[in-house]
Amino acid sequence: MTYHQQPGTCPTCGHRRGSRGKKWTIIVASIAVVGLIAAGVLNYFKIGPFSDKGKPVSFGQEQPGNGGGQAGGANAAKPDSKVLMPTGPAAEFKNTSTLSDGTQVAVTTLDGKKSGFKGKVWVWAPKAYKDPKFKDHGFPVMIALPGGPGFPNNYWMDDGGLHLESSVTKWYNEGKGKPFILAMPVLNPQPDTGGLYWDGSDIPGQPKMGTWLTEDVPDLIKANFRTVKSRDGWAFMGSSSGAFAGLKAVLKHPDKFKAVIASGPDIVPDSRLWNGHEKEKAENNPEVLAKQLIAANKPGTDVYLAFQYGTKESSVIPHVDKFIATYGNKGPVHTRLQKIEGGKHNAVTYIQGMDMGSMQWISEQMVGPVAP
Repeated sequence: MTYHQQPGTCPTCGHRRGSRGKKWTIIVASIAVVGLIAAGVLNYFKIGPFSDKGKPVSFGQEQPGNGGGQAGGANAAKPDSKVLMPTGPAAEFKNTSTLSDGTQVAVTTLDGKKSGFKGKVWVWAPKAYKDPKFKDHGFPVMIALPGGPGFPNNYWMDDGGLHLESSVTKWYNEGKGKPFILAMPVLNPQPDTGGLYWDGSDIPGQPKMGTWLTEDVPDLIKANFRTVKSRDGWAFMGSSSGAFAGLKAVLKHPDKFKAVIASGPDIVPDSRLWNGHEKEKAENNPEVLAKQLIAANKPGTDVYLAFQYGTKESSVIPHVDKFIATYGNKGPVHTRLQKIEGGKHNAVTYIQGMDMGSMQWISEQMVGPVAP
């Protein structure tokens, strides 16, 4: 066999000579490209050594916590007066998934100092959070609560199935939503055994899940992210029992939270753990809380309740409609209803409703970063 050692035209066969070195370069380069593609696929599906899953994640907690003072030294630009810089201490976050835009969903185990409950919280920050032009600005926070057991996982943390995180970015890019930081805690302290749940409340003798959701989880986010000092940067969203918990939290703590997207919500507390605790049960009833808020009508307590339901949610519709008719748009209680045609009692339906207008309405009530 004759090998063509040099480039040019072969005097024997007349064929164009090719350099073996060039051929091997092309082969190696091709293998490298295939390898990169394969690594990307493996990383996307969280497979093997190419995955970032389990690796430490930093959200910029290294910024000094100074309660909104000047960041980055004496020569840094003056921060937005509304910002609360990370207060610390920094939590240990581990990657659970990486989105196509490079943002990461991460998880930490939070030992709640105020509730005494220890559980997992997943967090995510939009790409805008690391944009240099927003380095001195606070971002709004949305605490996203699941329905069902809400333990040991919070299903909103899986962007691949429900697309909450990527939708937040999409809505922001379209001018339909604020660039929310998402906090996704467990809702209940243990699995749903025989329909047992805690109504996101401090039921006497039980884990203090109300304090966990309204104090410990916000404290975690304040410790690790640039947030907004006032309630204008704090909201809930949730589905089913998680929607009840978010609705109740906003009505119970209008000094801390301004808005909620309540999708297919329960309206009144109905956990059997309330038996024998009627006074405390009433104190966590959205109907009672709304009535009290309207009666007090204090400045600075306006709350914005974005209700959603699918038109096939026959067991939910009458209760939501009754609440809106009784308390909606009276005094400081502002309501909006998004009906999702053909929608059912599930998270996919509720993301559609958020896209149809709920997210934009909520975002119009909140504050967020403003580019200098």
